[in-house]
Amino acid sequence: MTESEDRSRADETRARLLEAAVVAFAERGFHGSTTRDITSIAGLSTAAIYVHHRSKEELLYQVSRGGHLNTLERMRESVAASDDPVEQLVAVMREFAMHHARAHTVARVINYELAALSPEHQREIKEIRRVIDAEMRQLIERGVDAGVFDNPNPHMAAVALLSLGIDLARWYREGGPLSPEEIGDYYVDLALRIVGARK
Repeated sequence: MTESEDRSRADETRARLLEAAVVAFAERGFHGSTTRDITSIAGLSTAAIYVHHRSKEELLYQVSRGGHLNTLERMRESVAASDDPVEQLVAVMREFAMHHARAHTVARVINYELAALSPEHQREIKEIRRVIDAEMRQLIERGVDAGVFDNPNPHMAAVALLSLGIDLARWYREGGPLSPEEIGDYYVDLALRIVGARK
């Protein structure tokens, strides 16, 4: 087997462990899940987890970091698609809501298991969250400055909008009455009302 094939197989195993960790943490919570649960879901030996990850907490950190960075990237791409704050907010909120619905299991783990991270990892994740919060607030502030949003408190408006999206992970399930796209459209309407978008 070549070095490239070895690397590919190791990457695949790491990915399987991360996916299995999400399933275990979502079903049993971080503290209720064992490394044996995770490796069993992944179809691997119990020892495999320590070959690829330092600990169960390291798995949670990798899931959390990847999820938060993915959200930040999606927000930035949505903002970059237009110079108009209204269009930017529409794109950001639609993407944010649909993503949290489609990836609700991962979103539930990364948003509701933060306390299980080590202090060092918590600080890193909280910094990424701070950047996400700041970028949403700055978007709303740009709209207020441009006269297209009428909102006295962009900070609280940003908190409200992000909370709406994050909470989707708590209640959304496949097969419900609304698709991720329909939820995205509804949340766009809510977002425009919250920021006081001028008609």
